[in-house]
Amino acid sequence: MMVGGGSAALVGLIFVAMSINHEVIIRNTTHKNRAINMLTGFSAIFMASGLALIGNQHLEALGFEWLVLWVIATVIFVRGYVIAIRSGMSSVGLNAPRLAGGTLCYVVEVISAIFLILGYDSGLYVAAVAIIVLFAFLISGAWLLMIGIYEDRPK
Repeated sequence: MMVGGGSAALVGLIFVAMSINHEVIIRNTTHKNRAINMLTGFSAIFMASGLALIGNQHLEALGFEWLVLWVIATVIFVRGYVIAIRSGMSSVGLNAPRLAGGTLCYVVEVISAIFLILGYDSGLYVAAVAIIVLFAFLISGAWLLMIGIYEDRPK
């Protein structure tokens, strides 16, 4: 669950980058939704890590907490991506493979939570792999956000 600390740090960095470039992000639907998705994803990883560290907690309780968390994060991710695609404002990294890859990461997190609710501790291992992959996916998304902002800055 070490990715939780990294996620918290990256949320802070993205927030700073967003506040420096807020005009560009506000005007562009793609950038706005990508920023929301990055903040939501990194925050969800941080919260999932924190929930996993609660002592004397049954796996079923952790599974329920994670299920609620990851369902909300999944809906935010898919909704934001669909809105960004429909807006047609910035195409930097906005494609079906990224949508499918990100959605798969979130869905695997939901499945791992269901495993925990059903009493299968293997859900922890599934979640760990999915969180690491999602973390890498979100880092690349944050990079694409910065590239998109740079390309759309007034000269």
